[in-house]
Amino acid sequence: MSHANSSAQTRPAVEQRAIPATPQALLEAVLAANQAQDPRTREVLDSLIRHLHAFAADVKLSYEELHQGLDFMVRVGQATHPLRHEGILLADILGVATLVLLMDAEGVLAAGGTEPALIGPFWRANQPILDNGAKIASEDTAGERLLVTGRICTLDGKPLAGARLETWQAAPSGLYENQDPEQEDMNLRAVFMTDEDGRFWFDSVKPAGYGVPIDGPCGDLLALQRRNHMRPAHLHFIASAPGHKVLTTQIFDANDAYAYSDAAFGAVGSLLRKFEPAGDGTYRLEVELKLEPGETRMPKPPLS
Repeated sequence: MSHANSSAQTRPAVEQRAIPATPQALLEAVLAANQAQDPRTREVLDSLIRHLHAFAADVKLSYEELHQGLDFMVRVGQATHPLRHEGILLADILGVATLVLLMDAEGVLAAGGTEPALIGPFWRANQPILDNGAKIASEDTAGERLLVTGRICTLDGKPLAGARLETWQAAPSGLYENQDPEQEDMNLRAVFMTDEDGRFWFDSVKPAGYGVPIDGPCGDLLALQRRNHMRPAHLHFIASAPGHKVLTTQIFDANDAYAYSDAAFGAVGSLLRKFEPAGDGTYRLEVELKLEPGETRMPKPPLS
């Protein structure tokens, strides 16, 4: 018998009688029917049931509105395919994905760690490993030059030599390389290793903001709320080092028109930075990424 099974307590069987026709009696019956063996599964489902019932009661949900919501969820599933996950997009535009990340990093943030941010759907496996100082934009990628320098360190500021840094970004067109047949394979993507001082640096182009997909149910929801669908310009980073937890984050252009109205609610705290002009159409960005001690578990790239 597994530990989860042995530690769970089976609830008394539901009494064989009609459920009294009251909302509270109905809630109690639905909770009693939840006989999940794993304690955490039971806890999550109990809370979900309570909140769903409370939500329906709070807004006095009509039967018609219930089915409108169910139809919406069906459409979310129908809009999901190997190149697009509408459920992830829904969690993003409702702020739930960022909420979960911030709750998970609460202790780290209290210790001065770097805020996490969404991995998103565009990270690719086997991004090219380049030497520090390399140019990650192809020669035909038009745009203003961006020089990125950074440092990966511990929470108390000690440099992490030999740390791994993955980065990717959209082109000035607002498209990632995998979305745009005009871009070279693996354009604006790279992996770097930090030097003895925990530093990395590379040459790129200034990214542009872009809109989340609005041709599905999430787009209908944004229109219903009269919200914009734009994400501010940003660079993605995944920093990792042995003996430390993996940090996934994004750095946003604080001067972007949508810096303070990110459709995915990812531009939080210190992740908004100014891309400083350095003359001749060149910009500079300085990044410091602080890692928490712990098990190094790399997430799985959504794209090959």
